[in-house]
Amino acid sequence: MSLPVHLVPSLADVAEGSVVTVEGAEAHHAVTVRRLRVGESVVLTDGVGMSAQGTVSSTGRRVFEVTVSAVSSAPGPSPSVVVVQALPKGDRGELAVEVLTEVGVSSVVPWAAARSVATWRGERATKSLARWRSTAREAAKQARLSWFPVVEELASTSEVAALLSSAGLAVVLHEEASVPLASLEVPDTGLVAVVVGPEGGLTDEEVAAFADAGAQPVRLGAEVLRTSTAGVAAVSALLSRTPRWG
Repeated sequence: MSLPVHLVPSLADVAEGSVVTVEGAEAHHAVTVRRLRVGESVVLTDGVGMSAQGTVSSTGRRVFEVTVSAVSSAPGPSPSVVVVQALPKGDRGELAVEVLTEVGVSSVVPWAAARSVATWRGERATKSLARWRSTAREAAKQARLSWFPVVEELASTSEVAALLSSAGLAVVLHEEASVPLASLEVPDTGLVAVVVGPEGGLTDEEVAAFADAGAQPVRLGAEVLRTSTAGVAAVSALLSRTPRWG
């Protein structure tokens, strides 16, 4: 059975025999909600490659301690994948973030596309971004990841174009594209970027701006997927042709 994973701020200088204290909301959920008990085995991670396995040695109301039995480190994913996700309506944004995290993306960039139904402004923007980040964190723990994805700040179209220009491979999912995603060669290293448009589709101006930045418009197939699921389908198709899934 897989051990539960808990996120800690740092595992610097932690070694076999070290005692790590977990506090705050992470500890409260483990002890109060999940009923963590002394003697249970758990995995701690810092979300940036370091993990420590150990045994719970004490618990409190908002705290527990773990005596470490083993420490490991994992290299960052290569190639790394960033998904630019146009803001969807309702809770489909959290769904997209959840499945993208599970499949192993390195970052998710919320994008205010011209035809996005949802808008992020003021307090709503703050709360929505916090929900996306919380969703990514919990999904990463559920998926037992050593590297947690970063959910970036809301990006404009010009900021997305700048990001795409730095990628080794950048694709824009577009139902009218003539080039199939499956025909592209995927690099083994570097950055792969995938742009997922909104429910209303991409504008000609957005497609042109991304193409000027070096991105290739591509289609997945004859089917038209929802914006909340198109990203995970595309990333899965790309990763299946890399050493990460080889």
